[in-house]
Amino acid sequence: MKRDAAQDILLESGTNEMEILEFYLEGQSFGINVQKLREIICYDPGRRTAMPESLPSVLGVYMVRGDSIPLIDLSSHLRQRTAVAPEAEARAIVLVCQFNRKVTGFLVEDVNQIHRVNWQSVEPMAPLIERFRPRFTGTIHVEDRDILIVDLEHILAEVDSDMDMSFSQNEGDDSVSETREDIGLMVAEDSVLIRAGIQKVLANAGYSRVEVFADGEECYQRLLCLKEQADSEAEFLKHVRLLVTDIEMPRMDGLTLCRRVREEIGIRDFKVVLFSSLITDEMAHKCQSVGADAWISKPQIPALVDLVDGFCFTDDA
Repeated sequence: MKRDAAQDILLESGTNEMEILEFYLEGQSFGINVQKLREIICYDPGRRTAMPESLPSVLGVYMVRGDSIPLIDLSSHLRQRTAVAPEAEARAIVLVCQFNRKVTGFLVEDVNQIHRVNWQSVEPMAPLIERFRPRFTGTIHVEDRDILIVDLEHILAEVDSDMDMSFSQNEGDDSVSETREDIGLMVAEDSVLIRAGIQKVLANAGYSRVEVFADGEECYQRLLCLKEQADSEAEFLKHVRLLVTDIEMPRMDGLTLCRRVREEIGIRDFKVVLFSSLITDEMAHKCQSVGADAWISKPQIPALVDLVDGFCFTDDA
C-alpha cells in the first residue's frame, strides 16, 4: 500500500479532516492516523531477528527494504494475548510507521480499510478512563462499530527509553522563574501522558499559569471566551501569551486550531507552537501555511521550553 498526495492535502488545507486506517487485534477494531503510516506489508517470520531480554511485546528487529526496524506486537502490548500465536503469524500484517523521527513496525492481525473522517467526530477518552493513562486517545463510530484510536507515541515510549515521555527536566533558571510565573500559557494535547508531562516540565521551569485541554475544540472555545472578555489585545495577552498544541486531536486538530486562531482570534502577538510527532520538513510547510510561529517534534521537551522562553522573553514582553 502506498500513500497518496490526497492525504497531505487534507492537513494542508486545514479542513479538520484526517484519514484513519482501521485494523484488527483479536477481532476488535482499532485505528491510527494514516499520516503516521509509511506502508503495509505482510509479515514474514524469516525477516525477524529476536532480541534477548526485551519486553514480551517487542518481537525484535524486522528487515524492511534493507533496514532493520523495531517490531512491536500490538496485541501483546495491549495485553489481549501474551505472544504471537502460530496460526496468527501466517496472516499477520506489519504496519510500518514513522513518527517522533523514528521508523517502527507494529504487528497487527489484519487491516480493513481507510476511513476519511472529521476530527469533530472523534470523541476523547472519558476523564475516568484517562486517570489510568490508557494507550488510546479517542474513539470514533464508523458504520456499526466503534474504532479505538491507538496512542502509538505512548506505546513507543513504554518500550524505547529514547522516547521516554516522563519528561524529566531540570528546574528552571532562577533568574527568570519569577517572570515566568506571570506568563499565561495554554497546552492542547489529547494524550493524557504527554499532556501531564508538558505541564510538569513547564511548571518545573517556573510556568505555573498553564491551562490544559484534551482537544482542540475545547481550547478554541476558551480562547474565544478570553477574546470576548478582554477590552484590548494587551489585556488578552495578560491572560495567555502562548499556545502549545498537538496536531492530532479529537474535535479539532492542531492545524485547524492554529488557522482559526489566526483568522478569528486575530491577535498578532499571541504565539502558537505546534508540538507533534508528525513534524517533518513537509509538515513544517503546512505549519507555516496556517500561521504557526514555530513547530517542534516530540519528544524534544528541553527544546520546547527554550522555544517558549524565546517567545515570552522578548525585549517588548
